Amino acid sequence: MAGELVVVAGGGGFIGGHLAADLMRQGFRVRSVDRKPMDEWYQVHNDAENLVADLNGIDACRQACQGADQVYQLAADMGGMGFIETHKAECMLSVLINTHMLMAARDAGVQKFFYSSSACVYNGDKQVDEDVVALKEEDAYPALPEDGYGWEKLFSERMCRHFREDYGMYTRVARYHNVYGPFGTWEGGREKAPAAMCRKVIEAKLTGDHSIEIWGDGKQTRSFMYIDDCVNGSQKIMHSDSIEPLNLGSNELVTINGLVDIVEDIAGIKLDRKYNLDAPKGVNGRNSDNTLIENEIGWSPSIRLRDGMEKTYKWIYDEHMKKYNGKVPQREAAPKGAHVGKKATAAS
Repeated sequence: MAGELVVVAGGGGFIGGHLAADLMRQGFRVRSVDRKPMDEWYQVHNDAENLVADLNGIDACRQACQGADQVYQLAADMGGMGFIETHKAECMLSVLINTHMLMAARDAGVQKFFYSSSACVYNGDKQVDEDVVALKEEDAYPALPEDGYGWEKLFSERMCRHFREDYGMYTRVARYHNVYGPFGTWEGGREKAPAAMCRKVIEAKLTGDHSIEIWGDGKQTRSFMYIDDCVNGSQKIMHSDSIEPLNLGSNELVTINGLVDIVEDIAGIKLDRKYNLDAPKGVNGRNSDNTLIENEIGWSPSIRLRDGMEKTYKWIYDEHMKKYNGKVPQREAAPKGAHVGKKATAAS
């Protein structure tokens, strides 16, 4: 209900910033919490209570949950495939955040607790072909998730289940499938494929070097969900009767080559593609089966990939111009096993 205090853990991150904005538009009081210094937050909302705190620690989690009615637990050490394949220990340490947030929310009497899981929990044996069968919620077991990040997410899902069963907590879980859009990471090693492709195409145009490096052979298949659909679906799941984890993603399947086609079309350019077969590329195929979420809560994605990518491209182009004034910094390709990006921070 409007007027309730809602905590957005990871509120300085991409999804958290958008979620906080939407909650405030509805009249909720919002407490955004993130470990990063506030000048590194993706969005800072002056009407929110903005708290810089390291949610790995139980005391910070208690501070975050004090007086809260609802908690959206989005905080995690994560990034695109180039990050999670090379920072497995750091990704798994997010289990401290999720465990301590559950404990703090329980002790504070929080009415509703939402946890953002990931499609990386799904059994890898079901994702070996590009012509993938869309993943149903039941496909998380028998367990063979993405090493590191996926295991941590699956474990934290079980924590939510057992806190619900043992302590009577109200917990809801969404499995996010590749969220993208404006106000997200677009360089530095943590960016995901849609943002990376936009940046690479922009830089190819600016430099006149009409070539693009693609990680893998480009035949990998994915679905990508625009941020507005993610924010809407997360809140629908939070307030639903569905106690089991639900897929939250687009079912519009595209190859990585197809994603490049879309960005080239938006930019009005054609590029020579160079495939880095040694770079991190993730599973060969992954798509979201939305049958259960459509039946349970009536949610389905509303924004086509082409339309969402056009908005994302424009935002990244503007950000690039503001930061580099039309110049292109020297960038290095990331071979398999190389550490990419800055020190991890707790933000979604």
